[in-house]
Amino acid sequence: MASIRRMPERTIAFFEIVASASGEQARIPSMDWDGALSDLATASVQDRMVAKEVTLIGSVATVRQQDHLLLHRVKDATEWLSVMDWGTGQWRELEQNASRGFVDTSAVCFLPFGNVVGLMQGSVSAPTHKGLESWLNELHLFPDARLAIRPVLSKAEIERLGTAHGASRIEIKIGNHKVAALRGRNGRLAHFLRQAHEAYGDINVTMIISVPRGKARSEDRQALLDDLRDIAPVAPSAADRARAKLVYAEADGTERSRLVELTEHHITAKRRVSAVDDEGNSIRILSAVDAILDVAAEHEGELRAAVEADLG
Repeated sequence: MASIRRMPERTIAFFEIVASASGEQARIPSMDWDGALSDLATASVQDRMVAKEVTLIGSVATVRQQDHLLLHRVKDATEWLSVMDWGTGQWRELEQNASRGFVDTSAVCFLPFGNVVGLMQGSVSAPTHKGLESWLNELHLFPDARLAIRPVLSKAEIERLGTAHGASRIEIKIGNHKVAALRGRNGRLAHFLRQAHEAYGDINVTMIISVPRGKARSEDRQALLDDLRDIAPVAPSAADRARAKLVYAEADGTERSRLVELTEHHITAKRRVSAVDDEGNSIRILSAVDAILDVAAEHEGELRAAVEADLG
């Protein structure tokens, strides 16, 4: 029983909302998210709903005297849902009807700088940042802008790429469902990966490129680094795994190496979220929003630096 009721750690991830046009992404001035949520709070369910491959509905929750977004994925009527009594072991099926349904929920907090959002999924099938991107665009909350949502990347890892002199080895694994994220990247690595999917269809590709040590191959290591820098901004959303051994040149001419993980340098944190209080009342949404805002405050300097937002 304890294992059923224990509170699992949930991931809080931070993303930046940018403008997207013709495959190119660009930062935009901070948008009026408070105004958008205020309008959303009084809208009908139909006006908050997007029904495509999945059905997404937005709701507004007020926590700490501030509005926050709850994004729900409506469970399909064919999904098997049941409820069990832990005391007796008895269970019964749950069936949806025309007026009610079941949803998986993610909590989304819009931070007051740089169009940064913090997101926590309530379950593995709850909406991701891609679901949020689709919902925002299809709902036309901001009709004049086509929006894209990308992970906020740690400045420290990006700077390591910027100061390296070459890359001696890279390993990239990309699934067929992620190759679209490479659209608009022009380097050879992106070209090779796209070409593999064009040639063989829906496949998973793992690519390893290694350049031998020695001054005679320094230009090749530099070229590999340039191609790596081309895909680095989209690596967290494009690759299942991406790591590289970077080469740095010392003043005496010797080289040193450092391994970097390109899919794991976006800013995230894990927190346990309480589902009920001591009286058994549900507090999961309050706990989720509190956790997101607390982590955002802890990482505010890093988040602002990553999106080039001035300290307020």
